[in-house]
Amino acid sequence: MINQEKIFLTYKNLKQRIKDKYNSLSILDRYILKQLFDVFVLGVVVFTSIIFASETFTQLIKQISLYGIPFHIAIMMIVLNLPQVFVLTIPISTLFATVMTVNDLSLKSEITVLRACGIGLDRIAKPILCFALLMTVASFFINEFIVPISSVQSKSLAIYSLEQKHIPENKMNFTVKDIDKEGKLKRLFYAQWCKDKTLNNVTVVDISNPKVVQIVQAKKGTTSDYGWKFDNGVIYSIAQNGKTFNTSLFEESNITFGIGDVNELVKETTSEYNFFKLMKHIENQKSNLEKKIKLEYEVNLFDKLALPLTTFALAIIGIPLAITPPRARVNRGFLFSILIIFIYYVIRAFSLNLGATGTIPSFVAPWLPVLSISLLGAYLFYRKAYKI
Repeated sequence: MINQEKIFLTYKNLKQRIKDKYNSLSILDRYILKQLFDVFVLGVVVFTSIIFASETFTQLIKQISLYGIPFHIAIMMIVLNLPQVFVLTIPISTLFATVMTVNDLSLKSEITVLRACGIGLDRIAKPILCFALLMTVASFFINEFIVPISSVQSKSLAIYSLEQKHIPENKMNFTVKDIDKEGKLKRLFYAQWCKDKTLNNVTVVDISNPKVVQIVQAKKGTTSDYGWKFDNGVIYSIAQNGKTFNTSLFEESNITFGIGDVNELVKETTSEYNFFKLMKHIENQKSNLEKKIKLEYEVNLFDKLALPLTTFALAIIGIPLAITPPRARVNRGFLFSILIIFIYYVIRAFSLNLGATGTIPSFVAPWLPVLSISLLGAYLFYRKAYKI
């Protein structure tokens, strides 16, 4: 109870401090920040929906249909995959909010009025850049501390659901079919009874290999993340002509029944590590990793730092491009946002591919698009603020 009261008081004090800090800002800063925040929230909702529906959701639906993941677990996996999408949508939404806000100020001649009052573009851009910096920190925090945890949890749920599918608890004299993607029978499991997720007196007929039929009889069988573990049994290998050409007894045996399904679910990804853990993982596995995989890991390592900074870089280039000529009567903000996003991600995809193939150094690949956009944005901003 005491801990709950402390948490509530801490939250209340933090909320009050943020409110006081916001009220201490100038009217101009509050006016710009309010417009920025409203458009930013809209951008996060829209772009998250688009990216999630086109990529992440499609992959999850594929896993559900192929591996029989229950609906309630699938919903939890969808929620756990949202932080990865947020890392991508925060830079886009910040750019969208920046361009739309500045373009709106320009169309209403508010920038012209402010400049006539002696308030330059650098002062107008101050709250925008502070907001972009705050979103950069938020993106880095999500990518470093939330995404690795949610990715591991999502994988664990998928494996758990696959294990539950293979082991029906508290049943007697039952069979379980293992069907491939084409609907053909690969294996047939028979167990006398199941208790504590363990199959007792189990028989497995494996016909996945057309040349050899394999029969496993064991007293106990349990699943693991990478196959089946059988205790005290015998394995019969039968040729196409019906003759048994191999028989072997075992006390304990690990057999990769269903390993093809599990491999898709337990495939290691860099999203499961934060920057320092991934760096340590690459160092420890340096001798075991293939050159191609090692390059991909290194590119993803430096991308964990470069991707959050994309937020600030896009805000820098968005400000000067959003200033519309006085005679224009059309809001070009949305068009400019889409154009900048398209150009940036084309450069990013091209650069990351070059880094993954070793054409350019792996540490340069993630930073190349960020630096390119930042330098171009700084030049355009300088021209708009101090030359024109």
